[in-house]
This record gives sequence, structure tokens and C-alpha cells, in this order.
Amino acid sequence: MKEVKNNKKPFIFYYAVVILIMILLNLFLFPKLLSPTVTEVGYDTFLSMLEEKQVQEVQLDQQENQIIFSDKSDPVNYYETGIFPDPDLLTRLQDAGVEGGYGTQIIEQVSPWMSLLMSLVPFIILIAIGQLMMRSVTKKMGGAMGNAMTFGKSNAKIYVESTTGIRFSDVAGEDEAKEILQEIVDFLHNPAKYSEIGASMPKGALLVGPPGTGKTLLAKAVAGEANVPFFSISGSEFVEMFVGMGAAKVRDLFQQANEKAPCIVFIDEIDTIGKKRDGAGFSGNDEREQTLNQLLTEMDGFDGRRGVMILAATNRPDSLDPALLRPGRFDRRVPVELPDLQGREDILKVHAKKVKLGDNVDFNAIARAAAGASGAELANMINEAALRAVRQGRKYVVQSDLEESVEVVIAGYQKKNKVLSNKEKLIVAYHEVGHALVAALQTHSAPVHKITIIPRTSGALGYTMQVDEGEHNLMSKEEIENKIATLTGGRVAEELVFHSVTTGASNDIEQATKLARAMITRFGMSDEFDMVAMETVTNQYLGGDTSLACSSETAALIDRKVVEVVKTEHDKARKLISENIRKLHEIAKFLYEKETITGEEFMEVLDRPLEAAETTVETTAV
Repeated sequence: MKEVKNNKKPFIFYYAVVILIMILLNLFLFPKLLSPTVTEVGYDTFLSMLEEKQVQEVQLDQQENQIIFSDKSDPVNYYETGIFPDPDLLTRLQDAGVEGGYGTQIIEQVSPWMSLLMSLVPFIILIAIGQLMMRSVTKKMGGAMGNAMTFGKSNAKIYVESTTGIRFSDVAGEDEAKEILQEIVDFLHNPAKYSEIGASMPKGALLVGPPGTGKTLLAKAVAGEANVPFFSISGSEFVEMFVGMGAAKVRDLFQQANEKAPCIVFIDEIDTIGKKRDGAGFSGNDEREQTLNQLLTEMDGFDGRRGVMILAATNRPDSLDPALLRPGRFDRRVPVELPDLQGREDILKVHAKKVKLGDNVDFNAIARAAAGASGAELANMINEAALRAVRQGRKYVVQSDLEESVEVVIAGYQKKNKVLSNKEKLIVAYHEVGHALVAALQTHSAPVHKITIIPRTSGALGYTMQVDEGEHNLMSKEEIENKIATLTGGRVAEELVFHSVTTGASNDIEQATKLARAMITRFGMSDEFDMVAMETVTNQYLGGDTSLACSSETAALIDRKVVEVVKTEHDKARKLISENIRKLHEIAKFLYEKETITGEEFMEVLDRPLEAAETTVETTAV
């Protein structure tokens, strides 16, 4: 509160300055602005103007010892001169035809209302400027003063079906989540059906899943299907500078929800205010914990039968307070996972409704190539394909646009201005063919879909894309080992052909090490540790950070075992490529010339008889 008092001091000084300015204006400026200009002249000028009959009115002011007169021009000009002893003055005034009694004021006084108006207008302008200055300072302070003026008011945005227009038909790839949420929609439409049997709907449903899977979209679809008011607010909007404001916003939100029941309240990123209470910090009763306690109280206090449904979304469920997840609060946990093959295909079709498509579009092939992509990434792929079609001068999207968009989302745009030297280009060609050759010569390995040595904005100088024929959810020990061998194939090709190694295998080394470590510590694929977990995974939806849960001696043994696994697969890859060295040369030369080859072209050269490759080997070696 001290900060607020200190911030008031400048505004007190500001208003004092305003009052001082107003006094000065009323004393000096306004009288001059509101009164006509009076020119001082000599007495002889006054007499000459009388003789020429140019004087309209005259005022003799004995107290001020002056004469004020006006001429006959338009507009009227006013003059003043001193009184000179002149016994013939009255005669001269009569002869000149001067009007009126000579003691009457000839300068009209400004009306009191006009004077008041002229005094108030600058004051109002200055006050308006002061208010603008206060708002500017408040904004720079992070809204502390503004929040104080709207204390306890939630910033929840209210949507209705007519404005959002989102239905379950607009959400694809999450059939299980839609089925669970459909029951909520049915309850909001017909609550009597559930009350007759004595059933009560869950008070809240927690949407859990990785970023971009459509959690917020599902919540809006529920509101659209139910055709009820939809309150949307982010968890970060409850976090305030002053203690108690977050709790007041929670109270206001639930008060509004009860007034507009039946309705849906959606809290996005609830982990912002719903983290576990651990008493850390200077006090165990800080602002965040007060907000969480108020949320828990409100969820206990309202009657679910009135039709107020609480939906929340998070990608960090492991960090939420257990009191928030117990029955009676968030009763249901709705998983919104990454879509499977069919889900990816359906998502692509939904987003493709907005663009013009060619006749050769195969969404199944694109869905297989985009394994592991979220709904947001798939939507981005469709948009990138449409943009590419425009750049190519077409009015519709073809299959090549979609294939390129997958690579753009995964690896970035092509760096056409990045020029590799012939030697580096040849090294990259052998490196990528090494990957593809090891993958093709092994069983339990995904087929090669594409090989390219065109640099990408992600930093990759080339890459080899493998695409499974169908959905692949489980990996055997042999498949992981083969994948590690494939990752080492690029380095092996460099070793055998150039008798040297480069930094191009850095990403391969990282992936191979992760896979080998996961085999031992998490998947139980080693004889030494059997089915004992040596690592724990946190934030599974946000990268899946791991931490060792073993002694230092065991950690050292794990490191040795990881090195052993990678080395074994490295040797296997070296043996495979050594036995097919001529095919390595032939395919690398082919890739070097074309820069990009498809999986079909790769297999065609690989299956070609060796006799046809004799001359190619010699040419490449030169």
C-alpha cells in the first residue's frame, strides 16, 4: 500500500500547479481576451477626429481623468486620451454630432455567463490532460492503479454459440475426448433426465494434453453444442500485484456464472494458480495460495445441478494441487493426446475444407509423413501448403505442396541462398545415404521416404525421412537398436569414404544417446538392471525432462552400458556399409547430382545389379 501513497504525491503537486495557472490566467489573460482593444492617442488626434466628424460615442471619465471614444468604422475601434482643460469641449462634441450622454460607458461588459464559460473551459482541458497523464503513469506501473479501481472484477470473456460458431464437427482426431464431453452437453440440454434417477453431473472436467492438441477448442465446442454462455479466462489473469485481488476475481467469476446458469466456465492454463502448496517463500499465505484456496472454496460451494460446468486445461497435470483433483471438484480427467494416424487424416480434412484442393491429394500419405504432429501443427501444414500454391502461381493445392509443407513444419524452409562447397556437398550426400543404406539393409526399420541435401532453416544441411506404412505405437528392443544403428550410419559413411569425421553427426549422436539411455533406465531392456526404473520423467507433455533416481555407482554403470550399446550398433552399421560400399558410392553420386531423391528412386538404385555400378564407383572415387 505504500507504493500507492507515494504515487499520489505527484498528482497533488499537479493540481496545485493547475490552480496557480488558473489564477494567473484570470488576472492577466482573460481580461485582455474578453475586453476590446483600446488604443491610446493624443488630445490633438481626438480634436482632429471631432472636426472630421469621425467620432461616434464619447465617455468622459472624471475619476480616471480620461476620455474614451469610438469611431464610426466597422468594426468599431476604441481610443483613450487624457482630459485637457477645454471649456469648448461640449460645444465641439455637439457640433460633431456625437451621440449619448457623455458619462455613460460605451465599452460593453462581457456577460457573466460568458466569463464563467471562458474560465471553465481551460480548467476542464487541464483536468482532462491530468487524467490522461494519470492513465499513462498507471499503464507504466503495470495497471496497479487501474486494478485498484476495478478491484475484484474478473476479466472473463463471455462467448455464446452465435459468436464462436464452433461445434464438435469442427474438432477432429479426439473422438474419445468428444465422447466424454458429449455427456456434459447432454446434461446442460436435459438436466431433468439425470436428476430423476438421482445422478449428478461432475462439477468439473480437466482437459490434459500436450500443447496444440485442441484443449481450448474442445471447451468452446462444448459451449457451442450446448448453446450456453461460455466464460473464458486464463489462469494468469488471476495473479495480481496486491494480495487478495486474485481471490476477489475468483468470487466475481463464480458470481457471474451463477447468475447466467446454465453456463460453462473455462480456465485455461490452470496450473498457473493450481500449483501444489508447499509453504515455500516468506509466507505460506501468499497471493497465489489465497487464489487457489478461494477457487477450492467456490467449487465446493456452488450447486452443480444449476448447470454450471467448470472446464480447465493444462499441460502440466503433475504440478497441480491434489485438493484440486479430488472428486467433487475436477471429477473427470479428459486426456487430449496427440492424434493417431486416422486422427491426423481427419484433422487434415477438416482444415482442408477452407482451401481449394487438386484431384491428386492423398491425406493418408501426408498423415503418415506427419507422425507425432499435433492438431495445431497439422493446421499449419495446410496453411503452408496454400501459401506455397500461391507462390507457385496456382489457384489450388496439390500433393507436392502438402509434402513440402510437412518438411517446412518439421525441418524449416529451404535455404536457397546457402551455398555449400563441392566437398561439403559431397560429404553431406554420403552422410545422408549412409543413414538410408543402413535403414534399408535392416529389418524392423521404417522405409526411406525421401533423401535431400538441401539445407534447411532449422540448421540441417540435409536429412533422411523415414515413414512407417501404418500406425506404430510400440517399439521392440530390436527396433530401437536398429534405429540407433541407422543414426550412426551417417558417421560411418564419412569414416569409410573420407577417413575423417565432421560435426554433421551432432544431432545423430544426441538422439542415439537418448535412445540407448532410455533402453536401460526406463524401458528395462538390459540384463544388468532388468525391470528397474533408473529415471523418472517429469513434464511429460513439455519435453519430458528426466532425472536419475539411483546412486552414483549405478549412474556410472549406466553410462558405461550406454556407451556399450551405441558402440555395438556403430560397429553393426560399419559392417553393413562396408559390405555395400559400391552401392554407397553409386547412390551418393546420384543424390549429389539430383540433390533430392524419393524413396522409390533410392530403392531402384539399391536394387540395381552390381554390374551396372562398376563404372560409377570409379567415377565417384576420382
